[in-house]
Amino acid sequence: MRRPNPDAHLTPTIQVIERMFTLIDVLASREEAMSLKDISAQSGLHPSTTHRILNDLASGRFVDRPEAGTYRLGMRLLELGNLVKARLSVRDAALTPMRELHRLTQQPVNLSMRQGDEIVYVERAYSERSGMQVVRAIGGRAPLHLTSTGKLFLAADELQRVRAYATRTGLAGHTRNSITQLPALERELARARQSGVAHDNEELEMGVRCMAAGIYDDQGRLVAGLSISAPADRLDDGWLPKLQQTAQQISAALGHVAPPH
Repeated sequence: MRRPNPDAHLTPTIQVIERMFTLIDVLASREEAMSLKDISAQSGLHPSTTHRILNDLASGRFVDRPEAGTYRLGMRLLELGNLVKARLSVRDAALTPMRELHRLTQQPVNLSMRQGDEIVYVERAYSERSGMQVVRAIGGRAPLHLTSTGKLFLAADELQRVRAYATRTGLAGHTRNSITQLPALERELARARQSGVAHDNEELEMGVRCMAAGIYDDQGRLVAGLSISAPADRLDDGWLPKLQQTAQQISAALGHVAPPH
């Protein structure tokens, strides 16, 4: 009598689909094309079964045959992967974590992205006077050097590009705290590179301070910044670890793998 499989609920109910997944995994384990004999041996499937399923997969472009008798993963998988990747929107990935961070801090949480020499505020989680928490696209803009997220983007640039930005913009200030001199900005960016976070100390608007951490995609590129803004006397550095953890959570949802410490 056949014993019940405790993992039966984890495997496909149709045997041929289970075998198809096995063959795809075998092909994914090697960069180069594989022979039918090798695929059959690694999958544990009979050569005739392996051949039949691979031919069906090839007809759907899930498998390619670069030469007679050899197989590799096909372009259809790339097309489908790109569709999935395109759906990994920064905004979608950020909404729930932003709400949670706002709940913890009770201060506005902003999602911003770079556009040229400015950052654009894409989403914001905050509470209206009624106490109801909302997330709303805002579309406001601000110069890179006057904002915490903007400084993260400048810190990710090469020195030459930062100097070109300073020349283009003149590092115009908005408040008495604004950094308007290149040496001071370069020192600030060096601190941001070292710590992985950046601050705005009433540089865009008097009475408001911000802290930001970066959000990275699957290629390790900085694609957005997550920031907490608060009245100057209420911004708490104790929020920094949670801010960084939330930014890492959003990055992970975009496929980013953090380097080991």
